[in-house]
Amino acid sequence: MVPPLSDLLEPIHSALLVMECQRAILDPAGGRFRQLADAVAQNGTVGKIRRLIDAARKKRIPVVYLTASRRSDRAGSSANCPLLAAADDGEAMSPGSEGHAMVPGLEPTANDFVVNRMHGVSPFHGTELDSLLRNLGVRTVVAAGVSVNVGILGLVVEAVNCGYYVVLPRDAVAGVPESYVEQVFKFTFRWLATISTVDEVVEHWLQIRP
Repeated sequence: MVPPLSDLLEPIHSALLVMECQRAILDPAGGRFRQLADAVAQNGTVGKIRRLIDAARKKRIPVVYLTASRRSDRAGSSANCPLLAAADDGEAMSPGSEGHAMVPGLEPTANDFVVNRMHGVSPFHGTELDSLLRNLGVRTVVAAGVSVNVGILGLVVEAVNCGYYVVLPRDAVAGVPESYVEQVFKFTFRWLATISTVDEVVEHWLQIRP
């Protein structure tokens, strides 16, 4: 049986994973995925993720930023599916570029972790994320960011495959269209994660004594 939320969110064994909230993806003016950026703006997703980050830092819970990148010449990356081909501008996602950076309000600090990948569509594949979490003593990951369509779905499936519990705050993730997001939560995520809200996660974290 999956433990109750209060046990899952014990700070000493939790980590917050923030998925691909990067300017090249979510900037309404210059991002490459305008519908997704619009959904994030309309739902206030960035502000809600910020609340999770603030609560996590207050309780010294690891905050791990999961980013995607490509070199400007795309060497080492592949466009072997429509999604990766749609993000074909390597210059916009090159490490250190403005597009690779997190959107305003979600910038990492020196105490946070950043796990970057140059290929693929999910954060555990080919990265040090699993080893990092295990070295930190993490048992539960709280997933936030974009998108429910691919990235968050991949994160949740892979986290479960690696043996982690997953807590998924419904209002801290986004995808398009909203009708599809609702279906994924109803028919997929409920079997893989403990569905919660930002308010519930923050309340549990800030009320539990270290």
